Amino acid sequence: MTLRLRYVAGVSPAKWLRAWNERRTDLPLEAVRVEEAEQLADLRAGEADVAFVRLPIDDAGLHVIQLWEELAVAVLPKDHPLAEAEALTLADLVHEPLAPAQPDAAMTVELVAAGTGHAILPHGVARLHHRRDVVAVPLTDAAPTRIALVWRVERDDADIQELVGVVRGRTARSSRREGDDEDAAAPAKATAKAKANAKAAAAEKAKGGKGAGGKAAKGGKGAKGGKPAGASRASGRASSARSGRSARKRGGRSR
Repeated sequence: MTLRLRYVAGVSPAKWLRAWNERRTDLPLEAVRVEEAEQLADLRAGEADVAFVRLPIDDAGLHVIQLWEELAVAVLPKDHPLAEAEALTLADLVHEPLAPAQPDAAMTVELVAAGTGHAILPHGVARLHHRRDVVAVPLTDAAPTRIALVWRVERDDADIQELVGVVRGRTARSSRREGDDEDAAAPAKATAKAKANAKAAAAEKAKGGKGAGGKAAKGGKGAKGGKPAGASRASGRASSARSGRSARKRGGRSR
């Protein structure tokens, strides 16, 4: 038995495949790339369990989790007058011909390289089909596209939810259903954090009491030898906080 995954160009599922295969050695994950025009075909036919798709889609009967946005780029021949631009707007391309769109993005890029026009593609797709004779320039005002993870409503089981957790970065000990437990534990976590902060603050205050703020609490002693902060070393008259006798008086007795 395997879990069957489909994904469109521009998605790199390798890290999720590694994480899944380490976690679920009992249920291999089979991943197959499909063309965007057919991104839901296997899922609808029951030949795939879950898919990374590019929105928008007809989501009837599907669970959909939106994941990340893709910036759009203009793919141009390398010798095109706009090829050296750092960024472009749609207005910059309004008079430029479009290359005939193809179901296979690689073929669209090949037509761009042949000089038939430019193409507007998601950045991930353009990067996947990069060639030395074309360039991809960011479009600052083109609408981004979005990648989503989808699966059939009737196929929503523990295995699918575990894969969703892998994609969303959850650990093996967590799941979507444990979210309620995490929310319930939030007040206790906040209390524990507050206690830790208070303890740290008290420790810092105690530490600070040994400095300038702690002199009054110790009978006016300074940092060294118990001498008052205002005593002059040159006069030799530093008073003793314990006896109140001066250094000169003690010297007289010695004679």
